[in-house]
Amino acid sequence: QVQLVESGVGLVQAGGSLRLSCAVSGRSIGFLRMGWFRQAPGKEREFVAVISWGGGNTAYADSVKGRFTISRDNAKNTVYLQMNSLKPDDTAVYYCAAGVVNGLTGARDWGQGTQVTVSS
Repeated sequence: QVQLVESGVGLVQAGGSLRLSCAVSGRSIGFLRMGWFRQAPGKEREFVAVISWGGGNTAYADSVKGRFTISRDNAKNTVYLQMNSLKPDDTAVYYCAAGVVNGLTGARDWGQGTQVTVSS
């Protein structure tokens, strides 16, 4: 059974930085496209970032481009999301995703989510 566990400090001031980690167990992520999604209160879950299995290709939502960076360490079976210049609009529950589907609309496996709150 695949398990994805997100971690990272949850409260930060606007303009600050935060790094989320996603540790995966139960299978190797080596050949999986990995990603991050988020869901803000009252809104649908949305795509944030995705990284190819080898790490050579990444893509980002326009709202985070230039501020967020996704990376992976296949040897540690872990994916990261570095978030800089955070804004209150970034406040959401962030979900790690394994096996992101074409169209970036979903994934095969999900973490339980971690709350990120950006105060103004």
